[in-house]
Amino acid sequence: MRSLIDHRKVVVLALNGPGVGGGAAWFQGIADIVLAAAGAYLQVPFSALGLVPENGSAVSLAQSMGVHRANDFLMFGRKLSVEELEGWGLVNRVFPAEGFQERVVGFLREQLETNDGRSMMEMKRLQNAPRRDQRLVAVVNAIDALAERFVEDAPVKRFEAKRALLESKSKNRTSKL
Repeated sequence: MRSLIDHRKVVVLALNGPGVGGGAAWFQGIADIVLAAAGAYLQVPFSALGLVPENGSAVSLAQSMGVHRANDFLMFGRKLSVEELEGWGLVNRVFPAEGFQERVVGFLREQLETNDGRSMMEMKRLQNAPRRDQRLVAVVNAIDALAERFVEDAPVKRFEAKRALLESKSKNRTSKL
């Protein structure tokens, strides 16, 4: 995570489908630009699984979309559509799903032709400098909090309860056949 936080070049995330779990939280808050395909969505069911947001995502997402929206997303595990993500400021642009990769590459090429790369990198440095230490501390705090959840067996208990629920539903279906 430190490598991503300290990365000098502009980090572009191209979200071309569903993002669920840790990967849906880690990179979105750290990326400098997020481009998404129509129909993409993000969901992080940490609380339902007895887990906590990983790799400092609670802080980085709050910095990107605001505290209350990050709380809603991370605490409740609700699936957020690409339209919501764009409205909340987490996605910069949405492209059609068909030909998504080509459209992203074309868009980025156009930006490099129009804008000076060194100026964009310097803008990134200026923007991220005040957030750097906060994000690194958030990564360590998240690792500690996640470790505590495992010490308390919270994820194991949640997974066992969910497995029992699914097994009972499965037995009810087969008994009705």
